[in-house]
Amino acid sequence: MITRFKKITIIKLRTPEKSINKEIQWFSQSLGLFTQRDKDKSCFRIFLEIIKTKKPQSSDELAYKLNLSRATVIHHLTKLIASGIVVVNDNKYSLRAKNLESTLKKMKADFLSAYEEVEEVAKEIDKKIGL
Repeated sequence: MITRFKKITIIKLRTPEKSINKEIQWFSQSLGLFTQRDKDKSCFRIFLEIIKTKKPQSSDELAYKLNLSRATVIHHLTKLIASGIVVVNDNKYSLRAKNLESTLKKMKADFLSAYEEVEEVAKEIDKKIGL
């Protein structure tokens, strides 16, 4: 499976209180997964369900469990997939790796690969304009 992320966001936030809920919220906010527009915290609830449930789930299963519309679930899953944290296989959604730490390591590799590509282009631009 090839994972293609569109956007990885890192936001430096103050370290959270030592509470599992606060730490999960901090983790999610640090990756820019949620916006102020998500008033009922749908994306956070979907993310929690995915990390707590070990097996991949369909959008219908997530919608049913969380009492959300399928359209809402798909909307938020699209963002989670674009960030590189969630993958889809056979129309079932799961965390990209077996746990959050492994998932972050894969995201870091994605970031470094993309960064190196941008760095190489910057080097070529500098060379072409004589810097």
